[in-house]
Order: sequence, then C-alpha cells, then structure tokens
Amino acid sequence: MPRSQMTAGAALLARLKAVGVDYVFANAGTDFPPLIEALADTTGRLPPMPEAFAIPHEHTAMGMAHGYYLATGRPQAVFAHTNVGLSNCVIGGINAAAEHIPMFLFSGRTPVTEAGRFGSRSIPIGWGQEMRDQHAMIRELVKWDYELRFPEQVGDLVDRAAAIALSTPKGPVYMSLPRETLAETATFEDPSAPPRIAPARSQPAPDEIARAADLLRKAKSPVIFAQGGPGSPDAFAALGELTDTWAIPVVHYWATRLAIPTDHPMFAGAEVRPWLDDADLIMMIDALAPWAPETDTPRADCKIIQLGPDPIFSRFPVRGYRADLTLAGETSATILALAAEMKRHAPPTAAKRRYSRIAKATRAHRADVLRAAEAGAPARITKAWVSRCISALIADRPDAAVLSELGCPLAPMTIQLPDCWYQAPNSGGLGWGLPAALGMQLADRNRLVIATVGDGSYIFANPLASHQVAEALDLPILTVILNNVEWGAVRTATVGMYPEGKAVGSNAMPLTSLAPQPDFVKVAEASRAWARRVEDPAELTEALVAARRHIETTGRQALIDVAVAA
Repeated sequence: MPRSQMTAGAALLARLKAVGVDYVFANAGTDFPPLIEALADTTGRLPPMPEAFAIPHEHTAMGMAHGYYLATGRPQAVFAHTNVGLSNCVIGGINAAAEHIPMFLFSGRTPVTEAGRFGSRSIPIGWGQEMRDQHAMIRELVKWDYELRFPEQVGDLVDRAAAIALSTPKGPVYMSLPRETLAETATFEDPSAPPRIAPARSQPAPDEIARAADLLRKAKSPVIFAQGGPGSPDAFAALGELTDTWAIPVVHYWATRLAIPTDHPMFAGAEVRPWLDDADLIMMIDALAPWAPETDTPRADCKIIQLGPDPIFSRFPVRGYRADLTLAGETSATILALAAEMKRHAPPTAAKRRYSRIAKATRAHRADVLRAAEAGAPARITKAWVSRCISALIADRPDAAVLSELGCPLAPMTIQLPDCWYQAPNSGGLGWGLPAALGMQLADRNRLVIATVGDGSYIFANPLASHQVAEALDLPILTVILNNVEWGAVRTATVGMYPEGKAVGSNAMPLTSLAPQPDFVKVAEASRAWARRVEDPAELTEALVAARRHIETTGRQALIDVAVAA
C-alpha cells in the first residue's frame, strides 16, 4: 500500500495487524472515537485491521488475550478506557508478567488539552480521570511503556513494542493514547509492511549445554522440578524421551503447564519431599518456587541447574534458590539442545537400575492417587473425583484443553499431549481460568475447552461479563465450578500456620465463607447457557456427558455447578 493519509488511530490498528495481532479485546470509553471511526470505515481506503470485540470488563479482556496466546503463540491487544479501565487490567497484567505472556496493552489518556484541538476535553470526566503518572499502575508489570505523543510515531512504536514483547523473556508491553493524538491525521508509509525490528531470542552457549548434560549424566539421583512446561510440542516430546532414557523423575509441584504425560513412568506427581531429600542433581525448568525453603532443603552437595527464559526470575526482589549453573534462554530451545547433547552418550547401567526403582514408585503413587480419588465417590464429590470424571470425558478427545484455577487437580487426570492442561499462574490473580478459556476457545471453536474453577475464582472472573462474551462470540466452553462455598485456599493456609489455633476450632472460620451464594446456574442461564447443579456423585458423569453433547450439537456454552466436599 503506498503512502496515505489517515488518523493515528487507524494507523495504530493497521500496524497491530501487520505485527500479527488477530484480535483487539476492548472495553471502550470516551477516548475511543478515533478508533471506532477507523473500525467503521468500510470504504476500502484503509489497510487491514484486527477484528475488534467489545468486552464488557477489562479483566475478561486480559484473560482472553492470555488464553489466546497460550493456544497460538501470537500476542493480542487489549484496549482499556483511561486510568479507570487500566486499573481493571492490573490483575491480568500481574498474571501475564508472571507467566511471560506477551500482549499489547493500551489505554486512552484523558485529553491533554482543555480546548483548541480536535479531541480536547468535552465532558467532566476529562478532568476527573487525569493522573500525573497513569503508567505507574502497570509499569512494574510490563517490559516497556510509553505514551503516543505524535501520530507519525505509530509505526516505530508498535514495531518496537512488538519486538520487546516477543524478546526473551517475553512479556506484556503498554502504551497510553491521548485522544487528540489518536484523532490527528498524518501521512504514513505502508502500515501493512512487515515489522522492521526482529525480537531478540536467546539460548545458552554450547559449553553451558555441555556442562549441564555432563552434570545430568554423572548424577546418581537426578530429579527435575518443572513448573512452566517445556515450551513447545517438540520440547515436550524430547523431555519425555530424555527422562525415560536417563531415568529422571519429573516433579510438578505447583506446575502451571505439563512437562511430560501424566502416565509417563517418570511422572512423579506434585510431592516434593520423596524426591528432593535424595537428589544429588536438581534441574529446575522455568520454576519460580520449586519447593518451600522453610520446610524443604536440598542436600548440601546437591548440584542445581536453573533453566528458563529468566531462570533466576530477576523481576522478583526476593528469591534465594541456589543456582550452580544457569541456562538462560527460550525453554524449548534449551531443552532441545540439552536433549540432543544427551543423545550423544549412552546411559550407564546405574541409570537402567534406577529406572526400575523410580518407575515402580511412580506407578504405585499414581495407583494410590486414583484409588483415593475413587474412594470417596459413593458418598461425596471430591475435587479428585471431578478430575477423574473429566479425564474420562475427554479420553476420546486427547487434544481437549483443561484450564484449572483452584479447580481440578492434575494428578488424577490422564493428559498425554502438550498444551492440553494449564494451571492458573502462581501470581494468584484470581478470575483467570474462565476468561483464559474463552481466549483459548476463540483460537479454535471446534476444540473442547474446559474451565475448572473454584467458586471464589468463578466470582472473581466476573461471570456475567464472561458468559456474555461466550454467547456474543459463539464460544462453546464448558465451565465446571468446584463449589465448596468457601475460600478453601485461605482455610488451608490458616490451618497450616495455626494447626491448633482458635480459627481451626471455631464453628465458622472467619473470612473464609462464601455463603450465601448466588445461584450460579441462573447466572449462566441468563446468557442462554445450558447449566446444571450436581450434588450426587452418581450424577456427575451423566451431567458432563450431557454438557459435552450440548456443546458439540449446538456450539453453545455449558456450565456445571458441582457441590464438592470442603
């Protein structure tokens, strides 16, 4: 497209399309007219733009961008209304920063001028929403922030933002947009041209890979603690083969992604102590906190390798996990390089003997987990039983995606493929699961996407907004609420700190109850969802099958509110 005149708002949208943005998730405000005008121009004179969706709450928009990236590897854009909209983006920003999720976050800035320019302040909120440092709300969470000051900056700034967001370690970026600047017309070079700045991707040097492989080969009792996952299907397969060949158990303590299949002989569940105490070599894969130092400590002679895009997690002020070798780079590339290096050597006889012992232990542990999950089912529904039932539901759909936020535990499930199970970020910004499932469903409307959430997490997800989006965009997700009518995590933390305290002995522990609750079935039905309440364990499987049948035959959302034991 030749040089042409357009508003900065139109050029911004076009440039986002050029750098790979498919969708804009927006909660519009009075700062948006230049963007809306550009989106409404169907004359064909403007370059292609992303498809824009009106999302009735910014938290939902942030979660959708997060989930869409997990499904596609392509960062999307969220537009919020000045400071008030940006404030609703902060929880999503916390989650994105913690998980290295790249996205473009924009918010309007109240008009700078009171009069004299097109787009100057016109209503009282133009004064009421002004801040000296609007960026301060989000600055600690993003890799780069700036304000669009002149229309001709659009191309350079979007290209720079994209390159920074996708550079190692990936993460969100932010730009504020004064209304007068968005409305200003300028002459632009082809906004659809390819990006001019390539992201900076890094991986460890060959000698560091060789040293890590040497440590793994010589270890008598190695173990891997994985939280963030291997990073790609190829790396998932390579890690599964490496751990199988060299008899290395993989612990998924507070994991947010799956590192190897749950039925893999080296899948060691989430228990830390059985594996940490004897380890003479530990490799952490994108693990923010692989164990709790207050209760668990590696042996003094244990060698520790930390691996990931930011393996020492430099954004966090306090984190003292030892690192004898640090492998900084894209997780997938590092694992593939390490696996290739390990293939140059044959495992010793000791590794083969170790394999039999570990496989026997993991097999016994998995059998215990499954037995425990099924034991309570005749009398009550447990979270583990819900996991078993959902696992059975998707047995013929191994590519189904399950997102869990204080919902279904991983251990009782059979998940064999990468990118099919996700736990909420360890940053703890609640309300992630349902919106992220919407974003994942948007990436593939034919995929079976299941959000399993606690009742508190469901409330945090702003369910009215989330269900409205599911209906408006034809996103047939299945939401399963594991409802214990309380903040279970708060209760567990209190019991852990004060096992014999007054709160444990009280009839009603303060600040944990979520009673009385709204009727969640009616909340979903308000957006024409298929919805059901389940209290009897014998009815759960039938309800899940009926929900899936509804989704597959109608292409519309479904919800099951499951009463689970506290």
